[in-house]
Amino acid sequence: MAIMRFKSLTRWTGEGLSCESDSRGFKVVLDEPENLGGKNAGMNPVELLLSSLGGCMSICAAAFAEQCDVELKGFSVDIEGDLDPDGFLGIKQKTKKGYQEIRYRMNIDSPSSEVNIERLKAMIEERCPVSDTLKGVMVKSAVA
Repeated sequence: MAIMRFKSLTRWTGEGLSCESDSRGFKVVLDEPENLGGKNAGMNPVELLLSSLGGCMSICAAAFAEQCDVELKGFSVDIEGDLDPDGFLGIKQKTKKGYQEIRYRMNIDSPSSEVNIERLKAMIEERCPVSDTLKGVMVKSAVA
């Protein structure tokens, strides 16, 4: 299959810290919680990043369950990440700006064997594009 290019356009709304992202006609409002200067009008970007990881893992579960001989009745993933806001706020110059660590726990509801469920978990971990991206892609300024 050929390389696919995905695009997103994000614009500041002109109100506080709120912005809106649009991709293929689907819109998401992003903001910061009040304690970080926003109006709490939507998830903040780092929460959306965790949600993107969870969404990708969920899609992988649904896409690969049959291949792993897993009868999928339900799937969820609990994800949390540790981030020190003093880094991006400029309070502590040497503090990492992004997540220091991200942890997750997959919850699979299935009557299938534990061996097959573990095989599905491994396939999700191996093939999830968002997880792979978080492992180290270069983000750079460029003109498309």
